[in-house]
Amino acid sequence: MALRVAVTGASGRMGQAVARAIATEPETDLACLVARPGSQLIGSSAASIVGDVNCPITFSDVLDLDAVDVVIDFTFPESSLVIACACADAGVPIVIGTTGFSEAEQADLESTLASVARCQAANFSTGVNLAYRLLSLAAQVMGADSDIEIHEAHHKHKIDAPSGTALAMGQTVASAMGQSLSDVAQYDRANEREARAPGSIGFSVTRAGEIVGEHTVLFAADGERLEITHKAGSRDAFANGAVRAAKFIANKPAGAYTMSDVLGLS
Repeated sequence: MALRVAVTGASGRMGQAVARAIATEPETDLACLVARPGSQLIGSSAASIVGDVNCPITFSDVLDLDAVDVVIDFTFPESSLVIACACADAGVPIVIGTTGFSEAEQADLESTLASVARCQAANFSTGVNLAYRLLSLAAQVMGADSDIEIHEAHHKHKIDAPSGTALAMGQTVASAMGQSLSDVAQYDRANEREARAPGSIGFSVTRAGEIVGEHTVLFAADGERLEITHKAGSRDAFANGAVRAAKFIANKPAGAYTMSDVLGLS
């Protein structure tokens, strides 16, 4: 029997990419598409979105968990917390691609979902999760002797900055060097007329056009520099990874799983 998957945030670009990935994956069925309240899509057919004229699913503003095996959520922190409560009450596993949680919201999310299997990631692409491993190695070898900068670029509609992926990359680098990102991150130099702080990790952001997602981490040492870059050409890489994560956690015991677990990199 195919895995029945619900998608929240289905009025967004990422949610619709996930819906298409589910519809084209033989082992999954699209069970429910939840759009934001007030969306013009509510009540309309998902056939044109998923590319299947026989698709019986219509967009809804209600998450019906009675016939769902797993939920994939790409929304906003406040709505993700509501969805997490519903999944916990129903005992339904959840994949969370929402970013921008505050520390308090993240703690609330983890507490709420303690009774179910969940996979949360800032980025579900295979390449980015492999990049984390490469960044950890680079930080261990070159980090102490390098100036480290992280630049990310996304489309003009993205709200949170730096991106969740950029922050995850920063956390990976800082952890590999035995540091806390909150102690070394430098997000804004506009009001500081001084030399670069030794040991800091700088961040810069571009929001323009329709850039899907680009991330570069620079290690600049004396006489050489190393750049590790990932560029996404479409949202399919993220969507396919999220579906892969959903299949992975569907029958797992309660607990927090990562894309490293999904990809066998742990």
